[in-house]
Amino acid sequence: MRGTGGGMELRDIEIFLTLAEELHFGRSAERLHVSPARVSQAIKKQERVIGAQLFERTSRQVRMAPVGEVLLQRLKPAYEGIQEAISEVTTIARHPSGTLTLGVMGAQMHDMRPVLTHFRTRHPSVELRFKEVFFSDPFGALRAGEVDAVTTWLPVREPGLTVGVVLREEPLHLMVAADHPLAGQESVSMEVLGDHIVPRLNGPLPAYWESAVLPTRTPAGRPVRRGLAVSTFYEILALVAAGDAVCTVPDEGQRYNAQPDVVFLPLYDAPPVQWALIWPTDRATPWYAHSPRRRRTAGAQRGGRDGM
Repeated sequence: MRGTGGGMELRDIEIFLTLAEELHFGRSAERLHVSPARVSQAIKKQERVIGAQLFERTSRQVRMAPVGEVLLQRLKPAYEGIQEAISEVTTIARHPSGTLTLGVMGAQMHDMRPVLTHFRTRHPSVELRFKEVFFSDPFGALRAGEVDAVTTWLPVREPGLTVGVVLREEPLHLMVAADHPLAGQESVSMEVLGDHIVPRLNGPLPAYWESAVLPTRTPAGRPVRRGLAVSTFYEILALVAAGDAVCTVPDEGQRYNAQPDVVFLPLYDAPPVQWALIWPTDRATPWYAHSPRRRRTAGAQRGGRDGM
């Protein structure tokens, strides 16, 4: 499994993080049940890929190099997030059917690939199934029992649903037609939403959840006008391309749905969009219920964007 770009394996990341904690090759090797030579080999490989020294080594001590400190700050939260996500997916999968059905929005399956690959390695007997979930009804399939868990943006404050760890964060963009007056800008502010029409999202979706990505008011408090109703992302694309609306969209919209007649502009003052795994609280296993890392129910979650 690939843990990062540049060819770094998940096992190499684990070795780096362990050495950063122990600052001793022998103790790190003992913890990881490998030889000290394996630890040294992994670190040298990472240093060659990065092009800088990660640790300062002498015959008496091992210390973090400045580049290593930066890498540690970036890698540790991501690694812990992957491990916790795998643990949560494993928990959800522990039911007699031997299948795990995940509800995903659009290209979410590709963004979860590191977690899913590792899960398949650990649990080859569990069959993974996927069902597309639309923003127009983000929780319907979950409540109907059609899926075991759903990936969705936060916040989620729904009774009976549990929110897991944040799987990833991504920036928010503004989608405009290629010939729109804003199309030539390098980036724009959330405040421009007060000058344009955005689509009206159609379906049984909570207002607080919708406004986390498509706000009803600008940061200065101006109302954001709604236009034609849409139920799918491709309906939004068509509306924007025709110049009938602009629309905010997470970064995945640009990565997986680039169109020649649509431009994606970074929103420099928008908080990042957070994605998490959610599932029905009453489907948690006894093991999970007694875990010290138990998640909050969605009804108790707080957060989101004030005034949106």
